[in-house]
Amino acid sequence: MTAAADRLTALAEEAGLRRLVMVAWRDLADPEAGGSELHAHEIARRWAAAGIEVVLRTSSVHGEPVVVERDRYRSIRRSGRYQVFATAPADLVRGRMGEADGLVEIWNGMPFFSPLWARLPRVTFLHHVHAEMWQMVLPPRLAALGSAVESRLAPPLYRRSRLVTLSESSRREIVDLLGMRPEQVSVVPPGVDACYTPGGAKSPRPLVLAVGRLVPVKRFDRLVAAMAELHRRRPEVECVIVGEGSERHRLEALRHELGADGYVSLPGRLSATELVEAYRRAWVVAATSVREGWGMTVSEAAACGTPAVASSIAGHRDSVVDGQTGFLVASRAEMVDRLDEVIVDDGLRERLSKAALDRAGDLTWDATAEGALEALAGEAQRMRSGWSRRRR
Repeated sequence: MTAAADRLTALAEEAGLRRLVMVAWRDLADPEAGGSELHAHEIARRWAAAGIEVVLRTSSVHGEPVVVERDRYRSIRRSGRYQVFATAPADLVRGRMGEADGLVEIWNGMPFFSPLWARLPRVTFLHHVHAEMWQMVLPPRLAALGSAVESRLAPPLYRRSRLVTLSESSRREIVDLLGMRPEQVSVVPPGVDACYTPGGAKSPRPLVLAVGRLVPVKRFDRLVAAMAELHRRRPEVECVIVGEGSERHRLEALRHELGADGYVSLPGRLSATELVEAYRRAWVVAATSVREGWGMTVSEAAACGTPAVASSIAGHRDSVVDGQTGFLVASRAEMVDRLDEVIVDDGLRERLSKAALDRAGDLTWDATAEGALEALAGEAQRMRSGWSRRRR
């Protein structure tokens, strides 16, 4: 075992955490899986490698088996996209997944309301507040319901829960927008996979890269519009937007409307090897999201020596050190100006690239897995202390 796995093993044994259950909306194999699902997977596989039995309970994946063994942990994928919020808790309460020593709830928009039914040590991963995202993805009535659950119904129930988020800026939003107490929210940054490293040659033409699901919250339409402006200044510039999703047709229509077909491409999903190559070839990575818990694609690019120009939002304010590893921008005009600046100034780009690479070196999934387990172990010890006091 590695030293990181040894530390996890010792931490789990001391806290009595032998078998853990994680409940989440989607599995890593879901076509709409993103950063939240990758985060859960990277933690689960490291806990499992340390000898902890881990079961992940999610909604079903079309065409895939209900149960799958993945990297030593078991994923149970049952129930529809919305039914899972009722069936997963029911399975745990009725013992259908066996006994558990601890619970991790992943609150991805809609919570599982674990404070109402879980009587074991638990933590809740809450990557970011969804806020206006509800209006972006749901019809008005459902959007209003989702927003009310997140902002008014759920927060009072979680006031005594241990929350784990990805960044200090996301923590501040959780406190400010949801009314949580600062001391109940722990910050555990995400890691960067070891496959993301510098290498190869940059594209001969200035290349702006963006990576993510093609969904409204990523606001890739803003990037396409920004590239149309930038192209008028720098006709040699190219842009590649990697990913797949519901916004593809709208982005393709916008690209055609702006006459950007020749320099903005949408290649869809790339293999892991192809993605690393894309990060390495890019001159700069652009991130235009309106909500992020961190900005994992920014850190992946940084690990390949590529700086970022990103929207100034919670999450990005931690993954990008403004003026050092890239730039944070508050408008499309500023996005265009900063991209232009990075492209034309070789010395600036080199300085940003080196700082971004150094920053990414601090982010490991081993540290993420340990930080998350420490939060859960703390809850286990707190509950044990409470039981001891009651017995006296």
